[in-house]
Amino acid sequence: MQRLLDLYTDYLLSSFGQTTATGLSKALDGTVSHDKITRLLNDHRFKSKDLWREVKPLVREFENDSACLIFDDSLLEKPYTDENEIIGWFYDHSENRNKKGINLLTAFYHSQKPDNEIPLRIPVAFECVKKDVSYTDKKTGKIKRTSSVTKNELMREMIIQCIRNQLKFQYVLADSWFASSDNMLFIHRKKKFFLMDMKSNRLIALSQEDRSAGNWIRLDELDITPKTPIKVFLKDLEIPVLLCKQVFTNKDGSMGEMYLVTNNLKLSSDDFNTFYKKRWGVEEYHKSIKQNTGAEKSPTRTERTQQNHLFASMLAYIKLEKLKSTNKMNHFALKSKLYLAAIKAAFKELSILKNMNDYSNLLYA
Repeated sequence: MQRLLDLYTDYLLSSFGQTTATGLSKALDGTVSHDKITRLLNDHRFKSKDLWREVKPLVREFENDSACLIFDDSLLEKPYTDENEIIGWFYDHSENRNKKGINLLTAFYHSQKPDNEIPLRIPVAFECVKKDVSYTDKKTGKIKRTSSVTKNELMREMIIQCIRNQLKFQYVLADSWFASSDNMLFIHRKKKFFLMDMKSNRLIALSQEDRSAGNWIRLDELDITPKTPIKVFLKDLEIPVLLCKQVFTNKDGSMGEMYLVTNNLKLSSDDFNTFYKKRWGVEEYHKSIKQNTGAEKSPTRTERTQQNHLFASMLAYIKLEKLKSTNKMNHFALKSKLYLAAIKAAFKELSILKNMNDYSNLLYA
């Protein structure tokens, strides 16, 4: 099984279009039948614990107590595949609309050794959000699906599992979707620091006295000096937090702002910026598994085969991370190098075919 999985992940890295069992078999000149590859995707059920088993040796080599565990989800589009428990309609925040696909939640590990200029950035746990409960919409009468376990609950379960796995990390980073008071208190009680972006409509109190009196103020109504951390209290959160407003320039030249909070009351303004920048690594991971390791390019149709293919695309991503470290090239540069080699091979094959055609024309002239 391990050999087949290794071949399949190499195939995902080497492919530039749709990936199929038949395609891999042809690439190997039939030395491995497509039935064996199909059975690999059908007969096994690769889960988060299998991912941890694969990455554990690498993590142990790079981990340290100041590492970050980053949580984020991404929608892998599957517009032409029938709905099931993991393929459904989810809200895509980047486009502000519902789209059909797989909602992947990842625990992404960022750790850097003092003597290594390139950090380790790999997934250590994952879950596909399942819409496993069917119900009838009262307005339309249509059958719809919902999740029995929320993304926030999944995140907390994954943190528990990472702690059980004795994974070394100090911070949990996440965007505003996961910045609930329940999540913050949960992380605090696990003796970890959180650093999260908050929505501007959150209610805060500037002192313990204001909190006790119920004097809550919306974040966007406060005149907060950027890059100056202040101690505040969030509504429905029993512990104080440190708040730091960040101001930035968008690609279109407009100004944006972000409110970051942490339970580390000693964090400096520079630390806010340094730590939260690490969260960008998970966005690059999402982009890479979609464009470089074929996460969205499998025609598999069942829940099991789809999740197994997704698992393999994560292993392919980890291979790219290893290659990045040894070759000093990013994922897209590595993929471009493979693409260039494929074009050269195609040119060579085309030359052979043209020469054969010229020879055939001479014979029958």
